[in-house]
Amino acid sequence: MRDDNTRRREFEEHAMAHVDSLYNMALRMVFNKEEAEDLVQETYLKAYRFFDTFQKGTNLKAWLFKILRNTFINNYRKTASMPGEIFFDDIESIQISAPNEEATKSGEAVDTLEKKYNDLGSLLDDEVKSALDSLPIEYREAILLSDVEELSYKDISEITNVPIGTVKSRLNRGRGLLQKSLLAYAKDRGFIKREK
Repeated sequence: MRDDNTRRREFEEHAMAHVDSLYNMALRMVFNKEEAEDLVQETYLKAYRFFDTFQKGTNLKAWLFKILRNTFINNYRKTASMPGEIFFDDIESIQISAPNEEATKSGEAVDTLEKKYNDLGSLLDDEVKSALDSLPIEYREAILLSDVEELSYKDISEITNVPIGTVKSRLNRGRGLLQKSLLAYAKDRGFIKREK
């Protein structure tokens, strides 16, 4: 077993490298900066607590995303006061609306987490972010984990507790919905030619 200083140093060196990715995912889940920060903080507390159980040589980023997702679901379960098993699809109904403008502007000075989100925001126009945020949560989650975080189908399958075939199906459907909703955007930006 590692001593506390070694454990802390290893955790900070390896796990903290993914804080920005986790924050971006959390923000896409809860649409509120403070709640996203709390979700990431809780994720890291759990990850540190169970860091000795992490199997070296496996994907640490995927392990952290699994903890983030489970923490989100558990928090939802507590908030909704719903005993028993909850399915991720049940959360979709509370996640369809766009982020609250006032909630996303509030907060103190931009810290490292917010800076990363702003960097992502500069890469994606509002139309693209809005289209992504309007996707049902299971499609949005699959696209973010695959296309933004570049995780493998196997990792996404383990994070979401669904078969790889379901991951591929969600990606295909999600990308199709994005393509459909962004057709006018693509024409306006000259990515595709307008019909005459």
